[in-house]
Amino acid sequence: MGSYTDVDQLAINTIRVLAGSIRPLVAQSPSIALEPLTNSFPNSFQVLRHCAFPVIGKVELNKSFENILWIGTDMVTIDSITPGHPEAHDTPGVEVTTGPLGQGFANAVGLAIAQAHTSAVFNKPGFDLINNYTYCIFGDGCAMEGVASEAASAAGHLQLGGLICLYDDNHISIDGDTNVAFTEDVMKRFEAYGWHTIHVEDGNHDLAGIEAAIQKAKEVKDKPTVIKVTTTIGFGSKLQGTGGVHGSALKPDDSRGVKQLFGFDPEQSFVVPQQVYDLYRKKATEGAAREQEWNALLQQYASKYPAEHADLVRRLSGKLAEGWEKNLPRYSPSDAAVATRKLSETVLEKIHNVIPELLSGSADLTGSNNTRWKHAVDFQPPSTGLGDWSGRYLRYGVREHGMAGIMNGIAAYGTLIPAGGTFLNFVSYAAGSVRLSALSQVRTIYIATHDSIGLGEDGPTHQPIETLAHFRALPNVMVWRPADGNETSAAYYSALTSRHTPSILALTRQNLPQLESSTIEKAIRGGYVALETPNADITLISTGSEVSLCIDAAKYLKEKHNIVARVASMPCFEVFDVQDKAYRLSVIPDGIPVMSVEVLSTLGWERYSHEQFGLNRFGASGPYKDVYKKFEFTPEGISKRAVATIDFYKGACVRSPLNRAFQQII
Repeated sequence: MGSYTDVDQLAINTIRVLAGSIRPLVAQSPSIALEPLTNSFPNSFQVLRHCAFPVIGKVELNKSFENILWIGTDMVTIDSITPGHPEAHDTPGVEVTTGPLGQGFANAVGLAIAQAHTSAVFNKPGFDLINNYTYCIFGDGCAMEGVASEAASAAGHLQLGGLICLYDDNHISIDGDTNVAFTEDVMKRFEAYGWHTIHVEDGNHDLAGIEAAIQKAKEVKDKPTVIKVTTTIGFGSKLQGTGGVHGSALKPDDSRGVKQLFGFDPEQSFVVPQQVYDLYRKKATEGAAREQEWNALLQQYASKYPAEHADLVRRLSGKLAEGWEKNLPRYSPSDAAVATRKLSETVLEKIHNVIPELLSGSADLTGSNNTRWKHAVDFQPPSTGLGDWSGRYLRYGVREHGMAGIMNGIAAYGTLIPAGGTFLNFVSYAAGSVRLSALSQVRTIYIATHDSIGLGEDGPTHQPIETLAHFRALPNVMVWRPADGNETSAAYYSALTSRHTPSILALTRQNLPQLESSTIEKAIRGGYVALETPNADITLISTGSEVSLCIDAAKYLKEKHNIVARVASMPCFEVFDVQDKAYRLSVIPDGIPVMSVEVLSTLGWERYSHEQFGLNRFGASGPYKDVYKKFEFTPEGISKRAVATIDFYKGACVRSPLNRAFQQII
């Protein structure tokens, strides 16, 4: 057990006093900065080399930034590396991008899963290479959030002994005392999840008790641990123990009083005593020395296990194994019609051996999502007899939001690429975490099956309408809706090679034919001409299951109306948007009207078409062909609207909708 010096106490008091420096930042909260929990960071921030410590909200972040500041980093300003909430891609030392409460908790579970898997794959006798713990601080707000509850339940089942969470139990949220809305026994809940629980009753002063609890937690190998640390929010201020100190800057007189109470000059702000700088820099130096020890062990490992070392280094670089793409399946028009969810399964079957970092899974829809390859081993505690730590298939249970938050943590660890399946409509359950996938710039793959009214009998509750419009509007997400086998392979190629972008693969339940003109090479450009005809009167542009319908409609238009139609397939808006303009105009040219066809919301299609045929209402229950017929998504229904579009624009100077007065901010 460590002994605590006056300098240690000075460091803690400095954290408390820095609450006074938060006032100029206006929106920052001083609450946790006034509490005594501390942590430190080395100069190198690669997760494998130190214990991960995700922070969840703005208030926790203040403390994290203070620690980074002491090592030598600037504080929050425009374009600084210390934004208002944790952003991993901006700030070295921040493992995950959190913000909304509960997300960091789920990320911590993901980090712990990745650690358990990576250690099982790479550790060898005498080489305990991957042995870090994952620590997490969470508060009452996080404990209320559903995503944290889902993740905690999963972590308990998985017996993640390397996960240690400190629960800042101060009984305050923004609305005030938690007795107005949150009165459950959190520790009993975690016990029911299968966690080891410890309580430190005086978190304001009992540093030795906190350390002892952490040491005890590290000894528990078959359960995650939650340490309840009872604290006083805003400790030392006039508003301590009240909601008034949560989310609001201290008033000047209170800030001065806090400084004076803890032995600082009340008239000065942003003061860090040199002894505290020295203490933290000493810790950073010690961390650097331990990193050198780890690097030396890694070099010894390389000599004895060169193949495993090369694999680990490659994974950490974000690169895929050379030539992996040769395993992507290719199709010809004579191949059988197959649902794209089954085509996705075929891709996974073909590539899982050459991409060993791929960790697939599903939110209790394995048989429907087709996310598990044959002979896959589940990621499970060996004691369950259901799998082992090196397994590459994760049973997330009915926890869509938890799954996505956990996937973000897995991706952040750097040794795995997580893919998780659910129905497209239920990706909406996970929207908060998907948004953070995008903001985090992590490589996560959401396998979203049953992508439209084509799922049929389950009806409007399960049939997505607005979902793709929502996620297409989200920055830094690639939404793929492939129309056949080659486009499905292209979607996986793009998702796996895009190291800083998450992907959503919207896949059909119903069978689709293999297109005449599709190739992987064409599809990876996001959009291409699926049916070219000279002197065309109209361009039909579509995605997924409606591309083959549009090709049938083009034939119908020629036979019944002597109208010539060309057809473009646009499996991914985001990829198409970054192609050069000449190429984009070759797909959506000037001179003829463009009509989009997709059995989902039309929102967003105005960027690529003059007229939109879609579904801006809820669907219907019934066999999928009957549902398509009800809403006129048939060759005849498409043709009727194509004729109306041609008539409407007859005699007009029609420019491609790609032409715009100015470039949007992207």
